[in-house]
Amino acid sequence: QVPLVESGGGLVQAGGSLKLSCRAPVRTDTMGWFRQAPNKEREFVAAIRLRDAITKYTDATKGRFIISRDIAKRTLYLQMNTLKPEDTAVYYCAASVSELLSGDINMYGYWGRGTQVTVSS
Repeated sequence: QVPLVESGGGLVQAGGSLKLSCRAPVRTDTMGWFRQAPNKEREFVAAIRLRDAITKYTDATKGRFIISRDIAKRTLYLQMNTLKPEDTAVYYCAASVSELLSGDINMYGYWGRGTQVTVSS
């Protein structure tokens, strides 16, 4: 598997913003973001179908996070606004060759190594 490459993580105060990026060196149909906090399972954050930019969000991030893509650059983005301490986690980029817009971790066959996001209170 060819890994995806994430960037943009860091330390930010509560209420601040960060923008994550992920470059996909392979052709995919759907891309998404997941996150994993210490001692917790990896959870779905958002996904986007590349063909028509239809999106899906988890309730915890809806209205604060925006997922987008640049097809020409093969790049996925996650704009994170109004960050909260509970958003602290390692954020993973994922890609699927299915057009099914899903939050199921098993639907994604390509993964990045993760980027740390830390939100201080």
